[in-house]
Amino acid sequence: MKPPAFQYHAPRSLPEALEILNRVGHDAKVLAGGQSLIPILNMRLAAPGHLVDINGLSELSFVRTDVGGVRVGALARHSEVEHDGAAHSAVPLLRQGLRHVAHPVIRNRGTTVGSLAHADPSGEMTAVLTLLDGSVELARQGGVRTVGAAEFFVGPLESCVEPGEMAVSAYFPRPPERTGTEFVEVARRHGDYAMCGVAAAVTLDEDLRIVRARAVCLSVSPVPLPLDLTEAVAGAAFDTARWDAAGELAAERIDPEPDIHASADYRRHLARVLTTRAVRAAAVRGAESAARPAGIDDDTSDDQQEGGHR
Repeated sequence: MKPPAFQYHAPRSLPEALEILNRVGHDAKVLAGGQSLIPILNMRLAAPGHLVDINGLSELSFVRTDVGGVRVGALARHSEVEHDGAAHSAVPLLRQGLRHVAHPVIRNRGTTVGSLAHADPSGEMTAVLTLLDGSVELARQGGVRTVGAAEFFVGPLESCVEPGEMAVSAYFPRPPERTGTEFVEVARRHGDYAMCGVAAAVTLDEDLRIVRARAVCLSVSPVPLPLDLTEAVAGAAFDTARWDAAGELAAERIDPEPDIHASADYRRHLARVLTTRAVRAAAVRGAESAARPAGIDDDTSDDQQEGGHR
């Protein structure tokens, strides 16, 4: 398969890239990692007249951690974010989610911000950004705007990026103290799209009782679906809470559609089981973080399993 004809642009600076995007408007696609865009072009699912290759914009290749969280530039590869120690210490969910994205060869080329802009409802990083209440920075000639995750994802493969704009970075806030996170998913085979996935975060008080429990489901709705599950477990000790009640609540609040890979009932079953598993593991991690001396990072419970897509 071959892509349709297009005019290729290779800007050498961000202002040049934004000038091109402003000039050609809706008839342009931005190429960063290309792990989603190139297959779409080859299958003729998109036919832009202009392809703007931003791989020469080295100023967008960064992973920066501060007291508030982690900012990822548009050219930072998944693998760079995954293996950045400071980013993992600040926001462990980044690595937990990225380990499910396809295979290492894909993560070596694909970009985290590009994955967000692609807005695939089965994409791991869309769920991570949503759970953390993160944001995406959009630049255009004459200005920059920041859009929160709740407004950024509009529909399947549709974000709020407007013609002439480019996603230049994403910000993943640091979770509150005594908050543990987990990411789990089930796919038909290694490297395939997830039939259902869950990112979870549980916050504990000083007595290790549950203050808040949240999850985001992927592959069950047109956009990442955030769920507040606190009412099912609030006030319980992290190690005796009825986590299955949180799973039941999640299953009640989703309305998945069937497709060739899974029925709606099976997806609801997966959401129940995976949510139960994810919030329980997140609570344990929250308790471990409370007991761990400041500055000490423990990654032993993060397995190396992959199972994402693309």
